[in-house]
Amino acid sequence: MNPTLDISRRRLLGGAAITTLVTGAGLFAPAACAATAGAADGLGRLRQIDAGPLSVGYVDLGPASGKPVILLHGWPYDIHAFADVAPRLAQAGHRVIVPYLRGYGTTVLRSPDALRNGQQAAVAFDVIALMDALQIPHAVIAGFDWGARTADIVAALWPERCTALVSVSGYLIGSQHANEAPLPPAAEFAWWYQFYFATERGRLGYERNRVDFNRLIWRTASPQWQFDEATYQRSARAFDNPDHVAIVIHNYRWRLGLAAGEARYDAAERTLAAAPAIGVPTITMEADANGAAHPRPEDYRARFTGRYEHRPLTGGIGHNLPQEAPEAFAQAVLDVAR
Repeated sequence: MNPTLDISRRRLLGGAAITTLVTGAGLFAPAACAATAGAADGLGRLRQIDAGPLSVGYVDLGPASGKPVILLHGWPYDIHAFADVAPRLAQAGHRVIVPYLRGYGTTVLRSPDALRNGQQAAVAFDVIALMDALQIPHAVIAGFDWGARTADIVAALWPERCTALVSVSGYLIGSQHANEAPLPPAAEFAWWYQFYFATERGRLGYERNRVDFNRLIWRTASPQWQFDEATYQRSARAFDNPDHVAIVIHNYRWRLGLAAGEARYDAAERTLAAAPAIGVPTITMEADANGAAHPRPEDYRARFTGRYEHRPLTGGIGHNLPQEAPEAFAQAVLDVAR
């Protein structure tokens, strides 16, 4: 299936924060009509480009002629989850694109009137729009959390755009209908924040306490990861995005059927609700200390119908697998890309 995209082709973004055209080479692949927006610690130059409904902030590492890899973060993380992965892939000859998802860092909706939409299809369409804006016909796509779900969706709906896939926690495509069914109490307990976000109290609480809230999520999702405060604060800056709270709240309310999506994504969501198979070469990964809710590998194995491998990780690795085990994640990308 190839849902139709309505993508503006406007490229240059004005504004005080985005001023200098990028023409550099070296480790950074030049992206046509992109603008620089400062620096991303550990990842180099941060760029900005109009892509569909968004102005997307991203980094672009490695040779321009390298096989493209797109790395997608989740909630509540940011592009620095790949600070040790992206350079490894660039040094191996890949062109590596690491975008802020909608509502994170410098990625914002261009229209003040647009719905701050966090539904799964919207985030996947964002990736296709970014690939079109950067003139990337196809790429290896890898991610975790929201990023893994998004990568799964791109692979399922646009297999011609996804040459291979790395997905932490496997098959994460969902549907509002499937989410209507209650889970056993222990499983429901793991989703406590989803129910918190369903309330106005939860929205206000996240708005006022997002830094402390997300630090708690990091600790509970990766209980054995001894990250320091500087590492956390480097990513926490991404939560200051003006669209962040609205998009996060919408994402979790949409999952429970408590918020409407946009009609432009209805056809895609109907396809996704049927749990489409993924036929592109895939490596799934799971860590032994993942404290976030996640499916068992045996429950999703049948959804991957192409070349497939599952890689379990031990040693106390948690939910943020790329940042906690960058060597293993980078190696999975290199292997699946061959």
